[in-house]
Amino acid sequence: MAYRASHRFARISPRKVRPLADLVRGKFADEALNILKFMPNRGARMLEKVITSAIGSAQDPDQNGGRSFNPEELVVTKALVDGGPMFKRIQPRARGMAFGILKRTSHISVELTRLDEMQNS
Repeated sequence: MAYRASHRFARISPRKVRPLADLVRGKFADEALNILKFMPNRGARMLEKVITSAIGSAQDPDQNGGRSFNPEELVVTKALVDGGPMFKRIQPRARGMAFGILKRTSHISVELTRLDEMQNS
């Protein structure tokens, strides 16, 4: 069973978060959190919170039929960062012109899978 969490409409460009998602994909959940904890990027905080949320759903015994799983048993199988809607703004320029500014948002999704389930399939 996979445990998912997402942060939709995050106010950060997907281009800034994708390298961090590539960094933690395939790692154990606790190892991914340790990697992100020491990264100075703002996107690392957002990705860290999404992974923590997915770990929380894995540790919730109500969702797992009375069982709870440690972060050491969970692997980050999917870490997706997709583009969301953009805020469109206008920057005044010289001689009465205007340039467009796109303030980008992103959808950050993480999926964790238990290690024994990965080995069985």
